[in-house]
Amino acid sequence: MSGYFATCPKGLEYLLRDELLALGAAEAHEALAGVRFTGTLQTAYRACLWSRLASRVLLPLAEFDAADDQALYAGVQTIDWSQHLAPHGTLAVDAHAALSKLTHSQFIAQRVKDAVVDQFRQREGARPGVDTEEPDVRLNLRLKRDRAILSLDLAGTPLHRRGWREAQGEAPLKENLAAAMLLRAHWPQVHAAGGALLDPMCGSGTLLIEGALMAADVAPGLRREYFGFLGWRQHDIALWRGLLDEARGRAEAGLRGLRAAFFGSDADPRMLQVAKRNAQEAGVAGFVTLEKRDVAHVSPPPGCPTGLVITNPPYGERLGERAQMPVLYRALGDALRERFTGWRGAVLAGDAELGRALGLHADKRYVLYNGALETVLLTFELSPREPVVREPRPLSAGAQMLRNRLDKTLRHQRKRLAREGIFCWRAYDQDLPEYAAAIDVYGSGKGDAWLHVQEYRAPADVPADVARTRLREIVRVAGEVLGVPRERIALKTRERGKGGAKYGRFDQRGQFHEVEEGGLTFLVNLTDYLDTGLFLDHRLVRAKLRELAEGQRFLNLFAYTATASVYAAAGGARDTTSVDLSGTYLEWASRNLARNGFTGASHRLVQADAMAFLRNDHGRYGLIYVDPPTFSNSKRAEDFDVQRDHAALLLACAGRLANDGVIVFSNNYRRFKLDRPALEERFAIEDWSAASIPFDFARRADIHGCWLLRPRRPDAAASPWDSARIKR
Repeated sequence: MSGYFATCPKGLEYLLRDELLALGAAEAHEALAGVRFTGTLQTAYRACLWSRLASRVLLPLAEFDAADDQALYAGVQTIDWSQHLAPHGTLAVDAHAALSKLTHSQFIAQRVKDAVVDQFRQREGARPGVDTEEPDVRLNLRLKRDRAILSLDLAGTPLHRRGWREAQGEAPLKENLAAAMLLRAHWPQVHAAGGALLDPMCGSGTLLIEGALMAADVAPGLRREYFGFLGWRQHDIALWRGLLDEARGRAEAGLRGLRAAFFGSDADPRMLQVAKRNAQEAGVAGFVTLEKRDVAHVSPPPGCPTGLVITNPPYGERLGERAQMPVLYRALGDALRERFTGWRGAVLAGDAELGRALGLHADKRYVLYNGALETVLLTFELSPREPVVREPRPLSAGAQMLRNRLDKTLRHQRKRLAREGIFCWRAYDQDLPEYAAAIDVYGSGKGDAWLHVQEYRAPADVPADVARTRLREIVRVAGEVLGVPRERIALKTRERGKGGAKYGRFDQRGQFHEVEEGGLTFLVNLTDYLDTGLFLDHRLVRAKLRELAEGQRFLNLFAYTATASVYAAAGGARDTTSVDLSGTYLEWASRNLARNGFTGASHRLVQADAMAFLRNDHGRYGLIYVDPPTFSNSKRAEDFDVQRDHAALLLACAGRLANDGVIVFSNNYRRFKLDRPALEERFAIEDWSAASIPFDFARRADIHGCWLLRPRRPDAAASPWDSARIKR
């Protein structure tokens, strides 16, 4: 008996433990991303050949302290490598380190290789070579807290590579994750009861092929030509050949009795060709039926009253795609509900929100990892159910006060919002101290609105469970009063970003919504960033820019998503220039401009630091908008602090300002003090702060400041850089 460790993706540990016990392991205990088990060499060979869930099977050779490279080297040399590798053989080393003094995995792998090679050179006068693809021996070194475990990788390459995949799509599902989905969805039991397998978004066919091989009792490793033990000196060739002969016999018998009960469809005909080639290579093409079909029109195959419908829909990870995903998931859910009564269902959703978009009640939820992405597998019994009517829980006294406050606000503001055509506004901002949140409405004249709820961090003396309860009450009450369902409410806890960054990253959904303000349309993202892409408190500032922009050249510094540039263009600006350091925000800005019909060379987007742009640009602008972050420590630009640096910034803007131009300067630093002594010699300054605060932000009169700056003298527009150029 020896000890082994089988690795697997996170979320599969318990399934893998049960599988290894069924394959003959004497003991098996789950660990993080793997299972420790004991057994004979035959058990390890069976795991390599038959495991549908494991990624690798490791045989630990030594465990030792490795606080530095010398200790690592010495620990590796305690092993007699002639027992494992021939002098003229080949090896490869994989290394992983965590919480250790040695951190560079390539250096660690190199030191392990050096120790092995040096031992052979000293003893034999010859040395093994390196083969990173199919070595005779592949070693695995895991270093954690300066403790090393060195193992022989019996798999050699990841076991999810079954040997049948000829081609794949853009986001292929790994075979061991597909097997886990099938097991969690009870496919073996469904097949035994005569059910069919259907994937309505089959892509390259992974789920169908894995399901067919599982049903036919075909060993997942039977088509692999390489394993890590084949060149190992302790490899038992007779034992391995016996296991292969047994597996071939079982596969032949299983395929003879397999039913043609596997059905796949996809809207992309190219993916259907890929799936067909993969099924042919796997030897199951004769049992699989493929057709081009949109998911909304999927239905059970003729003569198949029961079965399992299982799929891995796209998650919409690319910019702009996420917004379309709920529609796709709803169409899938509707098809399952309406046409697949009596079937089981299983869907690997990108996240819980997409899972809810299915509109189905899941009987089980399993967290699985598709690569590094956390997903949720939902399983369903697709039987008709009577609708369950649940009475809402009564509100607490505090939540009722919150409801009353929101009701009152909505009654008072409804007519004004309709009269002024305002669809994006602040409905609540910490009016009640116990409910410390801001609630913003984002909508358009086209219909459905979204809510953006920002919970301010609760005081330290408020217990965490109380804060969570209040947050749930905020979401419930806001949705009920403002008529917005839970799936259209985005929730964030608002805190200062690391290093004070203005635009912190929250999520990675890429879900955008089109909203309307001032007769213009903008894209907002309510989930991925601290700010949404449209600063609601600057609504009147943007309107002022539209008023001032007619016939002017417009410069927008710290442009963010260029909403101000859109307003200026709508006000008749001759051209617009939007400057921001972030390529992500400039792409967003481009889409905002294009959505409103402002494209071409007249609407320039420049990726640059604002001060660097002012130094290098030679243009003159009749209207300059400056809305900097409170502070920034970007690695690509000089550190910026609005209180410390605003005077220098505005004086630099003077060099780009036309003689009769105006600078509109705003910022959200609530303790900000304008440096009038430094600016009044060059500018006539109008404090426009009070007039720039919209009615829905009246409780936060200090939420931002705004000033209009005009040159005092015609020659005041000449900058120090212009003078320097003249002298040269």
